[in-house]
Amino acid sequence: MEMLMQQVLNGLTLGGIYGLVALGLTLVYGILHVPNFAHGAFYMVGAFVAFHAMNAWGWGYWVAMLAAAAVLAALAVVSERLVFHPLRAASGIHPMIAAIGVLLFLEAGAQALWGADFQRMPTPYTSIVEMGGITAPAQRLLIIAAAFALMVALHLFLTRTTTGSTIIAMAQNREGASLVGIDANRVSMLTFAISGMLAAVAATLYAPINLVYPAMGNLVITKAFVIIILGGMGSVPGAIVGGLIIGFAESFGAFYISTDYKDIVAFVLLVVILSLRPQGLFAKRGH
Repeated sequence: MEMLMQQVLNGLTLGGIYGLVALGLTLVYGILHVPNFAHGAFYMVGAFVAFHAMNAWGWGYWVAMLAAAAVLAALAVVSERLVFHPLRAASGIHPMIAAIGVLLFLEAGAQALWGADFQRMPTPYTSIVEMGGITAPAQRLLIIAAAFALMVALHLFLTRTTTGSTIIAMAQNREGASLVGIDANRVSMLTFAISGMLAAVAATLYAPINLVYPAMGNLVITKAFVIIILGGMGSVPGAIVGGLIIGFAESFGAFYISTDYKDIVAFVLLVVILSLRPQGLFAKRGH
């Protein structure tokens, strides 16, 4: 039972991080209807900004996280204005190619600024918490608490505020939302800003138990795409549930099968679920 609960803890940790990244990705997809391949690079830059703020400037962990969120919000808005907005009337392949270009540009820029070496981000939460025989590093508990608190806050923002309702309306019908007076440009910039902040927070939370390096976002964004396909493209609840599914699948797969195959579990699960429900878990048929 103790080993089982340990894997549940690991699954919640991974699911929380994957869910945050997938939420930002699915919000942007809801506005653009184009997968943003650059989102993994935003995740990577967020980790490097926080790492640099802590190591070079001596900032605290939470201040560095806020700085990373602010920088990534600005970077995401600039990307939307300079790259994606001019292509809003182009065919789907053009924004996809542009997103890949942003990804490559940011990875090359990060390597030029911070180097290609693997870095470890410090954290003030280095203690080990014992709970009923379960050993839980404090950083993992922080990830779980912060990630799910952010998910709840985002859900309340989207469903209980006027600004959040405009994002949902724009995702459902861009032309119709514009006809009733919603500023499409403002909503697009806000959505990208939220997406960038979620990526930066997720990266800063996860980096202390992982490593910081220029290609760190590639595997995470691949799994985020798996998550939003599983949950239904553009579905916020689907992104949250999909993140938990992949997190638990990886955790239990690594424990009961092998750590060598834990990254393959997500893709096997994708094939199985889509063979039973091709539109995803939360998407409506024919949407």
